[in-house]
Amino acid sequence: MLISTKGRYALRVLIDMAEHSGNEYIKLKDIAERQEISEKYLESIVKQLVLNKIVTGLRGKGGGYKLAKAPDEIIVGEVLRFMEGSLAPVACLEDAPCPRTAECRTLEFWRGLDETIRRYTDSFTVADLTRTDNAGFDYII
Repeated sequence: MLISTKGRYALRVLIDMAEHSGNEYIKLKDIAERQEISEKYLESIVKQLVLNKIVTGLRGKGGGYKLAKAPDEIIVGEVLRFMEGSLAPVACLEDAPCPRTAECRTLEFWRGLDETIRRYTDSFTVADLTRTDNAGFDYII
């Protein structure tokens, strides 16, 4: 499992919105400048966040984007699954079952790893990622 730039940037956008929005809409241009990410690339990311009802958008004067939920209600694991499609460490844990499931000696290992990844990523919210006072939270995504 490797988290793509799309997944990482989605988290950066959400953290930025949580730290700068309040109840106001934020222009994508402002987020792009602060995060040093192409505005064009952010458009595709924000579009997916809107489709998944994590972010809302408003067109026109005074428009932009803002969080659709409070930062403490946005689960990091859900965001990553929306953006990545899956966080499963192996393909056989996704939709199509493997024909070797009955005799697979590694299946329980992969299931355990998948559950650990899910439990860990689901234990964080966007609000958690905005906190700078916690030891161990001083990394860059």
